[in-house]
Amino acid sequence: MPFTDQLQHWARKEPQRTAVVVGGARLSFAQLVAEAREHLLPQPGVGAALAVIDEPNGTRLAARFAGAVAGHGTAAVLDAGWPDALKAATAARARAWAAAQPPTSAGPPGFHDGPPASTFLLGFSSGTSGVPKAFTRSRASWEASFREGARHFGLTAADVTLAPGPMAASMNLYALGEAFFTGSTFVSLPQFSPDAALHAIRHDAPTRLVATPTVLSLLARRGLDTGQGAGALTSIVCAGSALSGDVTELAQRWAPHAVIHQYYGASELGFVAASRLVPGEPDFPGSLCAGSAFPGAELSVRGSDGLPAGAGECGSIYVRGPYVSNGYAWGDDGLAFNLLPDPAESGGPWYTVHDQGFVDPAGRLHVVGRASDMIVTGGTNVYPQQVEAALEPAGGPGTVLVAGLPDDVRGQRVVAALFPGPGPAGEPPLSIEQLVAACRRHAAGLPGHQRPTRYYALSEQPLTDRGKISRALLQAWITEGDARARRIY
Repeated sequence: MPFTDQLQHWARKEPQRTAVVVGGARLSFAQLVAEAREHLLPQPGVGAALAVIDEPNGTRLAARFAGAVAGHGTAAVLDAGWPDALKAATAARARAWAAAQPPTSAGPPGFHDGPPASTFLLGFSSGTSGVPKAFTRSRASWEASFREGARHFGLTAADVTLAPGPMAASMNLYALGEAFFTGSTFVSLPQFSPDAALHAIRHDAPTRLVATPTVLSLLARRGLDTGQGAGALTSIVCAGSALSGDVTELAQRWAPHAVIHQYYGASELGFVAASRLVPGEPDFPGSLCAGSAFPGAELSVRGSDGLPAGAGECGSIYVRGPYVSNGYAWGDDGLAFNLLPDPAESGGPWYTVHDQGFVDPAGRLHVVGRASDMIVTGGTNVYPQQVEAALEPAGGPGTVLVAGLPDDVRGQRVVAALFPGPGPAGEPPLSIEQLVAACRRHAAGLPGHQRPTRYYALSEQPLTDRGKISRALLQAWITEGDARARRIY
């Protein structure tokens, strides 16, 4: 595993059915397997067999990935949007890692699954600069995810999945492997834009959309504004950040027949918690609620002493189960991914990436953010996501970013950065002045320690190289006087 034997199964059973579509290019399952075989890795005399894949979104990337992970092979998929120097440095680090690995035991050559416990993927964490951390994944971890995920999300060979973001991103690369495993069709875009994604929805008839809340918001709003519906979509799978009520409402208006799934996880942990919203049901119970433990995973929220927290008490989120990665190949600073041995229990160690949260009396996990994002002001803990959830309705999804800045009196002060968006659903856009006024009105209902004391206007969003919001980058812009974050109040 994770998918080579399954891919061959589908190539034999339905060779002419479409496997991968990217723009105007497509590969049938038979063509995909034939092209993947051209990219099989020779078994080295020493070290690990590694393919560093630097390809733009396309069918060639899909075939190279399928070929690289056959047998004992390992793939490292670089983001084509990275600067050349970053790609070169990451590739060099990956090859050095591979050369240092013990040689694998000889196995039969050819296009087949490798040993379940062996490494097949070097995945990369997101960052704003420098060589990213790299984690390793076993074939068994993805195979377990595919089997349980297909049951949970209702994915079958009849489905067509549109993942409009970069194929190198963890969520989309997983969706590609998931399609290989289940025999479903995978659709991506040469370059992302809402119009290109809506064209794919019309042209390729996807039944399933895999996207971040930001991308979902862009598609739904553009579709509603231009009269382009959701076509054959019956399932929307969202992850990467909290799914706000505004985005959910927007998605339901655009795709009224789709079940909306959201899940919380991490590249290092895999699936952790999930929930779903069936058409006609009430909204999710709050934007910070991730749902119940994902099938097959165990959850535990622990305090700083490592002991389980009570219902409603905030702490570090731990998980154990078959979906967890093997840890870091490089870049492990002891802060991002840790385990907690639990000798008193037979289930093995618990793992965390130090996301903070709590479990409510109904057993649902609420995620309030990374420990590194937490603001300590006047000795009181403030979680930025909770403040954002209170302020965001003032201007719509993605308009408010909260962070902490050093303060001589408080230790840290709470600040809000505003990126004017299209406005709440059904309403005209707000000016930056209107957005500040609306946020301050909403902030008046918060406890004093959670209220922002300064507001900044953003000319662009502070994003990592994987398109995720970065509070660290925002803090740097403000402290360095960068023009992209201008103080307005």
